[in-house]
Amino acid sequence: MNYREAYGMHASNGILFNHESPIRGETFVTRKITRAVSRIALGLQDRFFLGNLSAQRDWGHAKDYIRAMYLILQQDEPDDYVIATGITTTIREMVEKSCREIGLQVGFEGKGDEEKGLIIDIDENIF
Repeated sequence: MNYREAYGMHASNGILFNHESPIRGETFVTRKITRAVSRIALGLQDRFFLGNLSAQRDWGHAKDYIRAMYLILQQDEPDDYVIATGITTTIREMVEKSCREIGLQVGFEGKGDEEKGLIIDIDENIF
């Protein structure tokens, strides 16, 4: 906004919430979860550790965010934008969805730092 007002520049600003893709780095929580769940299903790993399972994220797909950036650049007037899906998902839900995708049902017990996810059922037909 400062450059727009001070120098008359056609400059837009975009704040982009988490945008995911298959090439996301392994240190990001989504990749950490999906890699660990895959390794558990293959018998290569038996556990993994996460922080606050109640933390919420707004996750979208990188392709959608690239489209949004392109559309921002097509506007006649510059402005400030927030790009998000408007849907928040907890880390716990991400673990559940990842497990469900490969036939694992996970349940959670405990609270806070003591909360643990345990595999409570396996759909053998998926494998």
